[in-house]
Amino acid sequence: MELRPTVPERRRIRWRTSYRIIPSRFPPIDLFERVASPGELAAVHELESLTNDRLRDQVGDIRLVVPSERVTGPGAGYIMAAFTHPSPVGGRFNEPGFGAWYAARALETAVAETRYHRARFMRATREPAMQLDMRVLEAELDARLHDLRGLRDALPDLYDSDHYSAPQRYGAEVRRGGSDGVVYDSVRHDGGQCVAVFRPRRIRSCRATLHLTYVWDGDVIAQVYEKREYPGGNPT
Repeated sequence: MELRPTVPERRRIRWRTSYRIIPSRFPPIDLFERVASPGELAAVHELESLTNDRLRDQVGDIRLVVPSERVTGPGAGYIMAAFTHPSPVGGRFNEPGFGAWYAARALETAVAETRYHRARFMRATREPAMQLDMRVLEAELDARLHDLRGLRDALPDLYDSDHYSAPQRYGAEVRRGGSDGVVYDSVRHDGGQCVAVFRPRRIRSCRATLHLTYVWDGDVIAQVYEKREYPGGNPT
């Protein structure tokens, strides 16, 4: 099947709230939070990283994001991390070496997607039973995305459950053509919708909200629950 980026329409997608879930061990990147202007990022990063090895590891490869797409300010650390720390194997619509912001329209969809992928990783690395602390990010989305919703039967290669070579090629093609990303039907949650966004500036007002725990029993993620502070836990 020939995958032509001109087949699906590009639509403006505006979600006042979208949901992304990441491991809690990844805090926001401080440099992006405290630098006021994106234009200052390169100079500040170069100056500070000369003597700060931890900063270089934390920020990742800032060169992967062109200056016009960089964001700063509150919540920017979470956004930029998706692009400066790309997965070495890529994701469904982003090839290795190029990051993307994956999020869902509903929290239930985000949980279903991350539950599947966390379990797949834990099973592949034969991890013993443990609890995984996860952080929910909520953000606004306003982007022109190639709309693959409702096209699962017409474009089955893009919806393959586990093999991403075809959708990665498609994502690379539309990205080179100037697309902000892709909106598609969730593969893990019936009726759910997901996005893969290629441009940081299309995401705004990112903030951490809920804390979740995924309970890995050595074979599957058997339970997901919300972590809350006990009201009487702070002494007066």
